[in-house]
Amino acid sequence: MSSGTLHRAGRGARNSQTQTVIGSADSSDSSTYSCSSSPPTSSVTLHNNASNTATRSPNHALKSNHGAGSKSPSTASRHMSATMATSSAAAPSSSLSSAASASSALATSNGSASPDSTRMSGSYDGSGGGGGFSRKKNRKRVMRSYLTDTDARLPDPEEQEPDSLSKVSKWRMRERMKTVSVALVCCMNIGVDPPDVIKTSPCARLECWIDPSSEPPQKALDSIGKQLQKQYDRWQPRARYKLCLDPTVDEVKKLCVFLRRNAKKERVLFHYNGHGVPKPTNNGELWVFNKNYTQYIPLSIYELQTWMGSPSIYVLDCSGAGLVVNWYNHFIEQRNKEYERLHMAALARGESEEVAASRAAASAAPITESILLAACSAGELLPTNAQLPADTFTACLTTPVKMALRWFVSTSPHKGLSLDLIDSIPGRLNDRRTPLGELNWIFTAITDTIAWNTLPPQVFQKLFRQDLLVASLFRNFLLAERILRAANCTPVSQPPLPETHQHPMWSAWDLAADVCLSQMADHLEEDPQLLNWEPSPFFADQLTAFEVWLEFGAAQKKPPEQLPIVLQVLLSQTHRLRALRLLGRFLDQGPWAVNLALSVGIFPYVLKLLQSPAPNLRP
Repeated sequence: MSSGTLHRAGRGARNSQTQTVIGSADSSDSSTYSCSSSPPTSSVTLHNNASNTATRSPNHALKSNHGAGSKSPSTASRHMSATMATSSAAAPSSSLSSAASASSALATSNGSASPDSTRMSGSYDGSGGGGGFSRKKNRKRVMRSYLTDTDARLPDPEEQEPDSLSKVSKWRMRERMKTVSVALVCCMNIGVDPPDVIKTSPCARLECWIDPSSEPPQKALDSIGKQLQKQYDRWQPRARYKLCLDPTVDEVKKLCVFLRRNAKKERVLFHYNGHGVPKPTNNGELWVFNKNYTQYIPLSIYELQTWMGSPSIYVLDCSGAGLVVNWYNHFIEQRNKEYERLHMAALARGESEEVAASRAAASAAPITESILLAACSAGELLPTNAQLPADTFTACLTTPVKMALRWFVSTSPHKGLSLDLIDSIPGRLNDRRTPLGELNWIFTAITDTIAWNTLPPQVFQKLFRQDLLVASLFRNFLLAERILRAANCTPVSQPPLPETHQHPMWSAWDLAADVCLSQMADHLEEDPQLLNWEPSPFFADQLTAFEVWLEFGAAQKKPPEQLPIVLQVLLSQTHRLRALRLLGRFLDQGPWAVNLALSVGIFPYVLKLLQSPAPNLRP
C-alpha cells in the first residue's frame, strides 16, 4: 500500500511551523504520494496558522454515541377504502359498512386471504361424475388432499400471466428496511490544506454551519463531528452513531466491522468527508492518515466494501466523488465474477449447492444491495463559492430547509431579503403549525412530488418508501442536485436518477420561500412574535390545481401531478375535508386511479383516518 508523505513533527508543535508535502499536486494516482528514495519531483510548502496549538492523541479519532366534491368526507373515506379493497378484482365498490370491514377487505384483496376463505372457493368444479363429492369416502380423500396442499393451490403472482394480474399487487412494500448504524468519518485535517487543492480568497469555509477557524483545530473538529451527528439524528434518531475523526485505516476498519456485525441484515450508512485529504485516486482509493498524522494513507474501496458488507449506503462529500462510484461498481462486478468462478469450481468438485455457495461467499461475498450518493462527478472539484458552505452537499442532505432558503436568498433579486431572516424564522421543523415546520412540510411535499413524477414506480417504492432515512436523503439529494448544478457540479447517485433540477415544482418552492421570507421582513419589527402570521397558500393552491385536473384532465387518465401533495394534505386538519372530497372524486375514476393512489403510499394514511374517533371521519 502506498502512502503520501506529510512531513511534520507531529500535531503538538504547530506554532510557526512549516510543513512540506513531497509529491506532485496531482492526486490522480496513489503513487503520487508514495515514499521514494529518488529526489522529489516537486514540493508544496504549507504554512500552519499560528493559532494551531492544539495537541491530540492518535487514539482520539474513534468516538461513539448511541442515537438513541359531492360526497361527505366520511362517505369519501368509506368509498376510498372499499375501492381499494376490490381493486385487484378490477371492480371498485361504492361503500363499506365500517372501517373494520374496509381494512379486512383490503387485506384479503392483497393476497392475504385466510385458508378458510380460500377453501370456500374453487374446491369443487361442479362437473359431477367421479370428481364430485357424491360419496363420503371420496369427500374425505379430497378434503385431506386439499388440506395437505393448500399452499400449492394459492396463486403465485410471479407465475401468473401479466394480463391476469392487478397492478395493485405491487403497491405494498413487502420488505421493510431500517438504517440502524451510521459511521461518520471526517478527514478534515483542519489548518492544513491538501496538496491538490488551491483555495480562493474568500472561499467556502463552513462545515456543518461551523467556521473551523473560529476555534482551535481539535475543538473545531470535535464540534463539527458532534454537529454532523446532530444533523443526521434529526432524520433517524434511533440509529447507532459512531464518530471517526481524522482516522487511520485500522480505525476505519474496526468501526465498519463493528457496525456491520451489530446491524446484521439491516442497512449501515458510511458518511465520508474528505475535505482535508487529496482527491480519490485512479486506483479506487480514498485517503486517511497514519497514526502520527504525518502521512496520507490510501484506503482501498474494495476493502471498504468487504468491511461494510450489504445492505449499505455511502455518502461521499469530497472532490471527484463520482470516481469512487465508478470504482465501487467495478469492484462489485469483479466480486460477482469471482463468486461465480468459485461457485462453479466447488460444484465441479461434487460439493452440494449449499456448501458450494457457502464456500464461494466466504472468499468473495457478493454485494447484493448498495446505495451511493456522491457530491460531484469524477472530474469535478467541490465549489469554493464563499456564499456556500464548504460541505454544501452534506448541508443539502441533512439541513435541506436552511440550505434551500440560504440559496434562495443569495440568488433572489428581492433586495429586501437577508440571510439573518432565515435564522429568525420561528418554530420547529417537526411542528407543522409553526412557520418553520410549515416550510419543512412544503419542502417534503414538493420533493416527494418531483420524485413520484419522474421515477419509475419500482424505483420510487424502493428509495422513497422502504427506509425512512434513505427516503429523506434522496428527497434532499434532489435539492443538492439543484444547488450544485448551479455551481458547476453534478451530484451522482447509485442507482442513478434522472435530472430533476429544472422540474417545474421547484418554482412552487421558490414561491413558498418568497412568501414566507417576505412576510418575515414585513412584520418582524412590528410583530416580533408573529402572532398575526398567515399560513402559506401552497396546499390550498395545489388542491385547487388538483380540482382543475379532475374537472378537465381526468378523462385522459394521466397521473395527476398533485397526487403526492394530496397525500400530505391528509395530515392537515385545515385542508383534510376538502382533500378527502377530492380524493373520493379521483377514486371514482376507476381501478387505475386506485392503483395510483396506492402506489403513492396513501393506504396507511387512509387506514389511520378510518380509525380516527373524529365524528366527521367515522363511517
